[in-house]
Amino acid sequence: MSAGTIGALIPIVALSIPIVAIWTKHKTRIAEMQIRATADDTAERAAQYVTKTRELEERVRVLERIVTDKGYDIAAQIEALRDTRSVEDHAKDFRRDPLN
Repeated sequence: MSAGTIGALIPIVALSIPIVAIWTKHKTRIAEMQIRATADDTAERAAQYVTKTRELEERVRVLERIVTDKGYDIAAQIEALRDTRSVEDHAKDFRRDPLN
């Protein structure tokens, strides 16, 4: 290589070093932002799961209250008495024709 070529490469290399440093710093920041976004997304999903779980627990509590309530028991007994006849008819039909 001649002295002129080396003289031309020195400024190019000197300018390339800061460009590579800036590019590396930029890539690092992008990676950090992606990590933070993923962490935020995970936290948001966890909060949604907690909310959904609380809602489901509340619904189960309401259903437990309904089932253990005496009024529900009476209503269920009335419905059972109404359905007794249709269940007995269905059982007789099944005994006559089991492939039905």
